[in-house]
Amino acid sequence: MLRYLAAVTALLAAGCTADPVGAHGVAETVRSGPLAGLVIGIDPGHNGRNYTDPAYLDHQVWNGREKEACDTTGTQTNGGYTEPRFTWRVATFLAADLRREGAKVVMTRHDNHGIGPCVDRRARILDNAHSAVAIDIHADGGPASGRGFAILEPVKDKVNRRIVGPSAVLGRIVRHELLAMTSMPTSTYDGRKGIAHRNDLAGLNLATQPKVLVECGNMRNAHDARLLTSRHFQRRVAAAFTSAVIRYLSKAH
Repeated sequence: MLRYLAAVTALLAAGCTADPVGAHGVAETVRSGPLAGLVIGIDPGHNGRNYTDPAYLDHQVWNGREKEACDTTGTQTNGGYTEPRFTWRVATFLAADLRREGAKVVMTRHDNHGIGPCVDRRARILDNAHSAVAIDIHADGGPASGRGFAILEPVKDKVNRRIVGPSAVLGRIVRHELLAMTSMPTSTYDGRKGIAHRNDLAGLNLATQPKVLVECGNMRNAHDARLLTSRHFQRRVAAAFTSAVIRYLSKAH
């Protein structure tokens, strides 16, 4: 762990950029490292051109418990910085970090210039890849007075019943790493101490691997928005997620 954190610090100081993901969202890997041989799933919420096809977004899909919209456009800051742009940036940094630790990375979309896929399809992509763990990356559009990140965890249902407990463990580790490695506090308006439980999201209801959805901050809050649009903060979030994945899997295996 110390070696990993030192490497991340050095990379941040050097201003290195993330490597692009490979075809089909599966990145090239190194042969050694704490995540060698493991598949890690990343779901960068929404997509950059979702706003161009409202009919596609509005059509209903089965989320494991009920029907919900295929997807949404996501939110944005008051200055117009979009949630899809934020989630894609963090995802590319995270993918590069995970690859350096030996992981194979599967992502639910391959750029920020498309539409979809729908939330049920995103869940199937990560399930079919047999990922050891997965993280859904989002940013919230909460009340302007509210601050902080929230980690959304699954509630037991038919498909996900075996991963509810492990996801709670993952969520606690992610919360610890975000507090340790970023300046974003836990949410003042969502959940309890940064943890919320949701039964209405396909990404959590249909998951077959330990998984959390992280609202990394509130884009409608001016202080959070300054952080969320910062390249440095985005890298720190990715580093926190990588550290959390390593910690979780070192306990699970």
